[in-house]
Amino acid sequence: MTTQATLGDNTFTLERFPLDQKNRSLQAWDSADEYLIDYVNEHYPDCRSLLILNDSFGALSCYFSKQQLTVCSVNDSYISHQAAAYNLAQNKIATTAFSQLDSLSALPEQVDLVLVKVPRTLAFLQYQLSELSEVLAPGTPVIGAAKTKDVHNSTIKAFEDFIGETKTSLAVKKSRLIISQAAGGYKGADFPVSWPLEGTDFTISNHANVFSRDSLDIGARFFFNYLPQTNKAKNIIDLGCGNGVVGLMTLARCPNAHISFVDESYMAVESARLNIELNMEDKFEQCTFIENDCLTDFERESTDIVLCNPPFHQAQAVTDHIAWQMFKQAKDTLKEGGELRIIGNRHLDYHDKLNRMFGNCTLLGSNKKFVVLSATKNSGTL
Repeated sequence: MTTQATLGDNTFTLERFPLDQKNRSLQAWDSADEYLIDYVNEHYPDCRSLLILNDSFGALSCYFSKQQLTVCSVNDSYISHQAAAYNLAQNKIATTAFSQLDSLSALPEQVDLVLVKVPRTLAFLQYQLSELSEVLAPGTPVIGAAKTKDVHNSTIKAFEDFIGETKTSLAVKKSRLIISQAAGGYKGADFPVSWPLEGTDFTISNHANVFSRDSLDIGARFFFNYLPQTNKAKNIIDLGCGNGVVGLMTLARCPNAHISFVDESYMAVESARLNIELNMEDKFEQCTFIENDCLTDFERESTDIVLCNPPFHQAQAVTDHIAWQMFKQAKDTLKEGGELRIIGNRHLDYHDKLNRMFGNCTLLGSNKKFVVLSATKNSGTL
């Protein structure tokens, strides 16, 4: 992995998180970061306060904090927050004027300039721009940045609808800027959204950055057929919980269990919390809601079952390192005889990975797109 980044006139050592990921071809900044920095230096040399949205690993935060600007970084990712703090410390950059907020916190009202790394999800972009429209003074510049292939007509329209008049830059190193200015006045967005969960009396509510925001995703629908139903399991983890629908359905089938809902997205964890409150309020005290980097720092050998639908991307990067981390940490967290039960796309070959890690793997079910697999922790694979 390349870790030496030249940004503006400065060189930084920037690490991508998690630190122990195996895909070393990825790096912690991109050409869109470089383009933003050069553009701000040229057009806003007197900027003193900066609001940054979706700074994945802290590259922008490091650069502008080193320039002694007041920087507030907003992100929906717990891992991104950890990465920014780590990279600032590694580069010995003072953080007295640096702060971080999660995606559901109120935004600061007094800033000179807003930088937006365009997120993967259009709904999340719309939510963020709507929140900006509520607090920005008229005339405040808002500059978006993304790879050219990720700037669509819908992206530009979102800036126009929620911020104001918008134009795009020429492409540089396959990245493009979206240049806008706050017109003033709040433009609301309809988040969170709610929908009935088919085959149940439950209503599911999703915040803007949660996977399958408007309906039940087909993977979860298939996974429902293979969720545990037992009174013996005391502790169950819904790992990468998203809106918590898997944990919710599991709690209905395992009414005596304690369910931990774990995700690195603040909006996902809040959606899971909301869905338990709305649908199983009497079981709320049996649930814990945790923003975390997978199962980092969880107590070893403390859990009976881990349920998981592992992602195969991190932001725009396709990678399996998160799945590997989930499997390894699940094994560490499981009690002797505990079970990891997952659903995954057929082509991802999780069966082989689990067999190598646990020494066993059982196919519980499959269709043309998905497989449901079970691996049991036993002393021979500790």
